[in-house]
Amino acid sequence: MPAFKLTDISRRFGSTIALDGVDLSAESGEVHALIGENGAGKSTLMRILSGVIRPDRGRMELDGRLYAPVNPDSGRRAGVSMIYQELTLAPHLSATENIVLGRESSRFGWVSSSNRRRTAERVLEQLGHESLPLDRPVASLTTAEQQIVEIARALVGDPRILILDEPTSSLTRADTVRLFSVLNRLRESGVSIVYISHFLEECREVADRFTVLRDGRTVGTGSIAETSVQQIIRLMVGRDVTEVYPKRTRQVGAPVFKVNSLVGMPRPCGVSFDLCEGEILGLAGLVGAGRTETVRTAFGLDRLVSGSVTVKGSKIGRPKPRRQIRAGIGFLSEDRKQEGLMIDQSLADNLILPDFRPVARGGVLSAVRVREVANRWIDRLGIVVRDNNQLVGELSGGNQQKVLLARLLHQDSDILLLDEPTRGVDVGSKIEIYELIGQLAARGSAVLFISSYLPELLGVCDRIGVMHRGELIEIRETGDWDEHELIRVASGTSGE
Repeated sequence: MPAFKLTDISRRFGSTIALDGVDLSAESGEVHALIGENGAGKSTLMRILSGVIRPDRGRMELDGRLYAPVNPDSGRRAGVSMIYQELTLAPHLSATENIVLGRESSRFGWVSSSNRRRTAERVLEQLGHESLPLDRPVASLTTAEQQIVEIARALVGDPRILILDEPTSSLTRADTVRLFSVLNRLRESGVSIVYISHFLEECREVADRFTVLRDGRTVGTGSIAETSVQQIIRLMVGRDVTEVYPKRTRQVGAPVFKVNSLVGMPRPCGVSFDLCEGEILGLAGLVGAGRTETVRTAFGLDRLVSGSVTVKGSKIGRPKPRRQIRAGIGFLSEDRKQEGLMIDQSLADNLILPDFRPVARGGVLSAVRVREVANRWIDRLGIVVRDNNQLVGELSGGNQQKVLLARLLHQDSDILLLDEPTRGVDVGSKIEIYELIGQLAARGSAVLFISSYLPELLGVCDRIGVMHRGELIEIRETGDWDEHELIRVASGTSGE
């Protein structure tokens, strides 16, 4: 008997059909990978299973019994716990308070602080993160640490069914290995796990079976060990994909962006590199290595302590975002929801934000020009959107990333600083973004590409530099690196 079984689940939002007769089941002690492109219906299906929303049609069972949660709390009490892709933490509360939130033990109405702390320590030990600072507000923790707190909170209630939506998107490889170890222990204890991830290699590493959704329908299911990555990608996108990474057919020119002995607070620590016309330079490193701080300092978002930035032969003493944008530099933040986009504004408003000049007449915005510009970029980048007035927060992750890239092109950026440009993006959208970046470099744009996903650095970049503890340790031609060597240098390991 399956631990849970979903049959003919359907859900509509207005005129949009999010799910159309989806079936899904998992046995006790099974890790089941739920795979699909952004917008395929994965998160909607899991929100139904966890009780966040209710289906329009269909039946759900737990251990053969009818299951119909009315809210997330009733789902948790039934043993279903979900970790969301977007963190749902209370930023002003401590790590301990977040971990036990809603599950505090009390006596005579008083919450036991000692019991609360012991509970937090127990689940963090289970995750291999005993040293995480429990008393600090989670707002002061790194993104990876916040992800650990989110996972720990889900484990407090000893769930029978655990749903993880992109749990490793902000984790280092070491943290990912620890998480997989925890999932294996949970599987051995009989917990059923639904694992949603765009990293197909991770799905193959951790899952027993898989189900692929496309356009709200189930299009394939089976043993993941007996199914190739290419077969899964074919199910996801509905066509054969011969190459994930574009072939390099570009000429690298002279340096157009130079960073010399860049020092920030507390990172970077004396970083220097050249970025050339027509080049894609990758930047690898573990979480906290200083990659993001380096590009933010070079762009003028973080304070420069010492060092200099030279753009197209002109030295810039103290970078400022407005000055860098006018010099042709575009920056894409790793946090598109908090820093990159105005979620409650339209696609068109987000796209034209840095430069109103092409869409204004006499200092007044022209609605006609705004529509024309937005529609041009929608067509050029293949952004899937109802119309240019649709709220950008309603778009899939891949289409949101395309909006950010379109914004950089709209502001005539030919030096692109891209921080995790494919994070939380499905395989089909990743391929499109890789192709776009490759086309821009072939036309002469210079691209700095930060990524924690080593295969895409090796597949996309001309050269790769590795950072460790705020320092740029080494830059080599991509052909001189492999994943093992990148991890060795990133972790500061010496020897063979």
